[in-house]
Amino acid sequence: MAESTTTITVTVNGTEHTRQVAPRTLLVDLIRDDLRLTGTHIGCEEGICGACTVTVDGQLVKSCLFLAVQADGKEVTTVEGLTPKGGTSRLQESFRDNFALQCGFCTPGMVVAADALLRENPDPSEQEIKEHLVGNLCRCTGYLSIIDAVRAAANQEVTS
Repeated sequence: MAESTTTITVTVNGTEHTRQVAPRTLLVDLIRDDLRLTGTHIGCEEGICGACTVTVDGQLVKSCLFLAVQADGKEVTTVEGLTPKGGTSRLQESFRDNFALQCGFCTPGMVVAADALLRENPDPSEQEIKEHLVGNLCRCTGYLSIIDAVRAAANQEVTS
């Protein structure tokens, strides 16, 4: 017996996509396997590590725990959607300049989460950054440089 599918329409990084998906298809699988946006990583597959973090209608979501059908009619932003055409964002440059990239596996989720924080709070304290990034793990334990990168990006925004 063939598995049933559902038609969904989701806007990812400003581009609308209509797809047939199985009801149990995860958003991360739609993003990576179908849309070929591989910046969103699959880590623990239990929503603990945050490597798969994206935003859905502006809210942070662990896409390994979010069904694709839940994204129907919504706007999804991945790390690719945060990169301006022809360059890198202030936050991405700050990660590079502050050596916050480490092995890079957690970086896309960290950047998406940090971007969401800076949109909500353009001048967060160190404690607010730590609290906001608690759902994103760095296996290289490079947290201090990640916090420095977010603070530096915030300072650039506040002074510009």
